Amino acid sequence: MINSQNTRLRKQAMIPLLILFSLITSAQGAEPPAPPTEFTAEDVPGDAGNAIDVSWKLSVDDEEETKPRKVLRYVISRKVVTGDKKTLEPGTELTVETGGKKYTFQYEKGMQEYELIGETTYSVTQFRDSNCTPDIPYLYRIIAIGQEGLESTPVELSRPIVAQLQWFNLQRQWFAVFVVLICGSVILFIELARRGKKLKVRKIAGLEAITDAVGRATEMGRSCLFVPGIQDINDIQTVAGITVLAQVAETTADYRATLEVPTSRSLVMTTARDTVEAAYLAAGRPDEYNEDDIYYITDEQFGYVASVTGKMVRDKPAACFYMGAFYAESLILAETGNSVGAIQVAGTAMPTQLPFFVAACDFTLIGEEFFAASAYLSRDPQQLGSLKGQDFGKLVGGIVLILGCVIATFAVFEPQTSGKEPFLKTTVNYIKENILGKGGF
Repeated sequence: MINSQNTRLRKQAMIPLLILFSLITSAQGAEPPAPPTEFTAEDVPGDAGNAIDVSWKLSVDDEEETKPRKVLRYVISRKVVTGDKKTLEPGTELTVETGGKKYTFQYEKGMQEYELIGETTYSVTQFRDSNCTPDIPYLYRIIAIGQEGLESTPVELSRPIVAQLQWFNLQRQWFAVFVVLICGSVILFIELARRGKKLKVRKIAGLEAITDAVGRATEMGRSCLFVPGIQDINDIQTVAGITVLAQVAETTADYRATLEVPTSRSLVMTTARDTVEAAYLAAGRPDEYNEDDIYYITDEQFGYVASVTGKMVRDKPAACFYMGAFYAESLILAETGNSVGAIQVAGTAMPTQLPFFVAACDFTLIGEEFFAASAYLSRDPQQLGSLKGQDFGKLVGGIVLILGCVIATFAVFEPQTSGKEPFLKTTVNYIKENILGKGGF
């Protein structure tokens, strides 16, 4: 009994010694990893002069088969090249020559010491320094970090690298071609419209129905209700809605119908008042304009909707127009208007609300029809030309897309010839790397 207790105590006393021995053994056996090789850096082309790409070849100890892995990460540092000067005062002007060019800059404290700018995990061979200053020469250093924080021998660049501002990104030459093509088509169609050329725009039923809706309201002796959405005037859909409001107001002025415009934003109210007043003036009936018919209710979403729907139930307007940005209130407004028997015309670019307007309204302007309303209604040469130019750009984009898909499809079945890559596969690679990628011409 006593012997077994002594044996157990001796084993317990040996445990700390064994742990200490294993730590010493592992510390003695651990070695720093080999450094990476072929460390290079280059200025990022086509940028504003604020980025440099550094790359390297993996350390020989950075291999999948190595267990445990000797390299855990790579640490990249940089410093500013200040020449042979050892001690400098902040603000001192320096001139450093590299790559046959001279660069002048003011010295700041800490430029001469390496500072950590980032790190990557193992098996990574690239790093982008996006915090550079143009026309300042940098020297980069990389260190491989292994187990227990052991560091490899530092590897430095052989010469400094400078980030420079480029005025043009030559990697995006094909993008420039498409921009010039589309913008040129817009200018061409505007010029044709100004010279009297009739530009065909397909009929938009919702806009054609404005005259009929206002005429019906006039015959029934009821009012027209225009809701410009619930967003402020800085929303593009609200601006498009105000454009339609101008045509509606001019039509109501011609027919001497009553037009009411409840708004949920004060700036929208002010803009709507100016728009309606200008429309009545253009129609030759400025005395019939009543600014009290364009009024502000509240910014609160459902408080605004409750007020509008309550007025619809009481006054029973014969024509309701919903033009702008809408959310959950769209179905409430449309169903209420439908229940009072009004002709309803809606327009919005909110995809989630379009189904409700389509289901409950007589006419609905969907997406780009809504934004094209201004050109469609005004027939202004500049707006019509812009609309046709954009359509031409979409046509070009569609043709390029279809052509690329056809080429990529046939490239899969093209037979492989010895000695050179097949023509269609070469074309597909060019499209990917040069037209869609950053290869340029």
